[in-house]
Amino acid sequence: MAQMEPQPLVAEQRAWLAENLTRGIPPELLAERLVKEGVEPATARAAVAAARSHPAVVAATRVTRRQGAFRALFETYSVLHRQSGWHQRLERRADISASEFFERYYFAHRPVILQGLMKDWPAMESWRPERLAERFGDVQVEVMAGRESDPVHDLEPERFRSVIPLRDFIQRLLTGGPTNDFYLTARNFALERPELRGMLDDLRPLEGFLRPVRDRTVKLWVGPAGTLTSLHHDLSNILFAQVHGRKHFKLIPSFELHCLYNQHGVWSQVDATRPDLERFPAYRDVDVVEAVLEPGELLFIPVGWWHWVHALDVSVSVSFQTFEVPGGNTPWRLL
Repeated sequence: MAQMEPQPLVAEQRAWLAENLTRGIPPELLAERLVKEGVEPATARAAVAAARSHPAVVAATRVTRRQGAFRALFETYSVLHRQSGWHQRLERRADISASEFFERYYFAHRPVILQGLMKDWPAMESWRPERLAERFGDVQVEVMAGRESDPVHDLEPERFRSVIPLRDFIQRLLTGGPTNDFYLTARNFALERPELRGMLDDLRPLEGFLRPVRDRTVKLWVGPAGTLTSLHHDLSNILFAQVHGRKHFKLIPSFELHCLYNQHGVWSQVDATRPDLERFPAYRDVDVVEAVLEPGELLFIPVGWWHWVHALDVSVSVSFQTFEVPGGNTPWRLL
């Protein structure tokens, strides 16, 4: 009987191989990974050798090496971050002053959880899901629905937009159990609807921290337990306020960008829930800090910091971007 010819790598495997070779991952580790995926050992070794000598990979490797200075800078920041001990904890600070917040966290590019600043917000009671249904139940809101049908739904959000009365949406999230299938997110601009603008009256100014604005930089998030936002970074500094329910956050420093495999804009290819360290070996070197954000707490997420978010309960949150920066209010956006 004729012996079967070894099957070549599929396109996804070839792309993965080329990317990791240009990142400097040892060829033997890549060959081992291919073998675990069912590739015959000789075929795996030959594929790695061929990829290493391919003109496109050779050229990309040169470019990557020229970018070594940037990587060295990132790694220097990572070393300093570990030496400081900040890679092991996410501070909680109660009743902190605005001046200390900016000096110790905002300008230091360091996340922090702030407590005690939301205690006089009417929203803590009036934004309970049942109350929102009573007050605004007839309002038609846009939500992201059918998310579980596509694990990369965030890359094509237009396909998942759906309109539903707020009362029906809240009934689903209160009775449907944990799910990631539907979520009212920042993309839906709910607070831009004239019928919902009154919700902003339930917030209180964070004087010294934020400018008093009522524009689309204030974002609403409402969803059931189980909603999951994949690993990504934002293009501006964010103050994320948890009004109802709890959310589990994982955060990774912006300067560990070279370990995050972000081929798609602000999104990482790594599943931070269950990271595949064989497929994404550079992710081994990231420093992850975690915390559960409780109702009445605010999380400062510095611009560029990567974060993964999982709702542990039915959740209502609001986020802000317009900081009262001492010395000037020029918007800071990551290009």
